[in-house]
Amino acid sequence: MARGLRFLLRAVEALAAILVIVEVAILFAGVIARYVFDAPLVWSDELAGALFLWLAMLGAAIALARGEHMRLATLVGLARPRLRALCDAFANALVMVFVLEIIGPALTYTITQWPVASPALEFSDGLRVAALVAGAGLMLVIAAFRLMAGSGLRGGLAALAVTALAAFALSLLHAVFLRLGNFNLVIFFVGLVAFAVAIGVPIAFAFGTATLSYLALTTHIPLGIVVSRMDGGMSGMVLLAVPLFIFLGLLIEMTGLARAMIDFLAGLLGHVRGGLAYVLIVAMYLVSGISGSKAADMAAIAPALFPEMRARGAQPGQLVALLAASGAMAETIPPSLVLITIGSVTGVSIAGLFNGGVLPAALGAAALAAVVFFEARGDAPAAVPRLAGREVGRRFVVALPALVLPFLIRAAVVDGIATATEVSTVGVVYVLLAGLFLYRRFDLRRLGAILVETASLSGAILLIIGTATAMGWALTQSGFARALVAFVSAMPGGKAGFFAASIAAFVVLGSVLEGIPAIILFGPLLFPAARALHIAEIHYAIVVVLAMGLGLFAPPFGVGFYAACAIGKVSPDAAIARIWTYLGVLLLAVVAVAAFPTLSLGWH
Repeated sequence: MARGLRFLLRAVEALAAILVIVEVAILFAGVIARYVFDAPLVWSDELAGALFLWLAMLGAAIALARGEHMRLATLVGLARPRLRALCDAFANALVMVFVLEIIGPALTYTITQWPVASPALEFSDGLRVAALVAGAGLMLVIAAFRLMAGSGLRGGLAALAVTALAAFALSLLHAVFLRLGNFNLVIFFVGLVAFAVAIGVPIAFAFGTATLSYLALTTHIPLGIVVSRMDGGMSGMVLLAVPLFIFLGLLIEMTGLARAMIDFLAGLLGHVRGGLAYVLIVAMYLVSGISGSKAADMAAIAPALFPEMRARGAQPGQLVALLAASGAMAETIPPSLVLITIGSVTGVSIAGLFNGGVLPAALGAAALAAVVFFEARGDAPAAVPRLAGREVGRRFVVALPALVLPFLIRAAVVDGIATATEVSTVGVVYVLLAGLFLYRRFDLRRLGAILVETASLSGAILLIIGTATAMGWALTQSGFARALVAFVSAMPGGKAGFFAASIAAFVVLGSVLEGIPAIILFGPLLFPAARALHIAEIHYAIVVVLAMGLGLFAPPFGVGFYAACAIGKVSPDAAIARIWTYLGVLLLAVVAVAAFPTLSLGWH
C-alpha cells in the first residue's frame, strides 16, 4: 500500500507541477497577445479557469499527503503521546467522513454540469468539475492510509466505527435539531468546529464537516449545495493569482533577487546601531510586495540576515520576534494574498485594496523601527565600517531589478495594465529572466520541488476558501448575517465601537483560524454591517486585515509565529517574551489606521 501510494502521489505531483507551468504559459500568452499584438485570446481565461480547479484539488490532495493543510497543532502538541495519537486518529477519521460525504454529491454535480458547454472552446463543464470528484477520491485514499498507518488496522477501524456511531446518534436527534432554530449555529459552527480544530482536524475539513452536518441534521437542503458552493468559491479567476504569486515568491529566493536586495540594504544601513534590524524590516516590506506569501518572505530573508545578526550579538529570541512582527506588519502590502482573497469574496476593488494597503503597512514598519531604535540605544557602535558610496552604488545597481519588481507589480494592477492574476505571470517571467541572465542563478534541480510546493500550498488555501464559502452561505441562509448586521448597527459607540469589536474579533480569529479562513468566513458577514455604518469598504478591509495579521503572528495560537520560529530555528519559548512589545506598537498602528481613514483612503 505504501509503495502504491507513493507511486500515485508522484504521478499527482508531476501532473500538478505541469498544471502550474501551463497556467503561467496560458495567462502570459494572453497578456502578450492583448497588449503587444492587440489580438486578445478569447479562450485563454476559459482554459486557465478550467485547469485551475484541477490544480486546486490535486494540490489539496498533495497537501493532505504531506501534512501541509492549515491546522491548529498547539493543543494537540501539549497532549500526552497516547492522547495525541487518539486525536490524530479521530482527525483522520473526520477527514474521511467529509470526503465520503461529498463524493456522491460531487459526482451528481459533475453529471449535471456535463451538458453545459464553455462559450469559446465549447468543452463540457463536466470535465472541469470532475476535478472535485477526483480530488475527493484522492483525499479519501490518502486519509485512509494516514489513519491506518498512524493507528494500525484495528485502531483505524475503531476510530471509524466510533465516528460512525456518533454520526448515527446525531441523526436520531434530527427532529430535536429542527426545533432548536438558530441555536444550531452555536452547536455546529462553534461547538463542532472548535472540537474539530482542537483535535487537529485541518481547518478546511473542520469547516466542511460542520457545514455538511448542519445542513443534513437541521435543514432539508440537499447536500449537493455544498459542492456547488465550493466550486463557486474556488473557481473565481482572481484566485488564480494565489498559486502564481506563491510560485513567484519561491522563485525570488531561488534566483537570487532577495539576496541582492538584502545585500544592498545591509550596505546602506548595516553600519548603524541596530542596522540589520532595520534591514530586516525594510526587506520584509519590499519582499512582501513581490511574493504575497508570508512563509516565502520569511524563508527568503531569515537565512540571509540571521547569521550576521547573531554574529553582531543579537539574541535569537529577539530575531524571531522581530521577524514575526514584520510578517504581521506586511499583511496589507500588495500583492498580499489576503487582499486578493478579501477582494474576491466581498467584491471590493483589488486595485483599491492594493493602493490602500501601502501606507498603513509603512506606518507599522515605522512603529517597529521606533522600537528597534530605542532597543539599540545602549548597544555598542556597530563594528562594521560604513561602506564607501561607490560600493553602495554598485550594490544598488545589482539590486535594482529586484527593487523595481514590487513597484512594477503594483503599478500594473493599479493602472489597469493587467489584472492581479495576469500580473503574477508577468512577475514570474521577469524573475526567471533576471535569474537566468542577470544574476546567473537558476537551479533547475529545485524547480520541480518548487512547483510541487506551489501546488500543495495553493491547494491548502483554496480548499479552505471552498469550504468556508459553503459555510458562509449556510450562515447567510440561516438569517445569521441579517441578525449580525442589525446587532452591530445598534452597537453603542457607533463606528468607534464597531471598529473596536472588529479589531478584537479578528485578532482572535486570525490567531485561531489563521488569516485567510477568518477573512473568508467573516468578511462577507461583517462588510454589510460596515456599509450600514457608512464605513468605506477599503478602509474597513485594511483595518481587519492588519488586525488579523496581529493574531496570525501572536502566541500562543498564531501559526505564523511558529512558522517564524521554525524558519529561524529558534525555540518559541525564547521568542514569546520578546514579541509582545513589537505586537503592542503594531496594535497602536492598527488603531491609528482605524481612527484616521486618510491613511488607507488618501490615495483614492
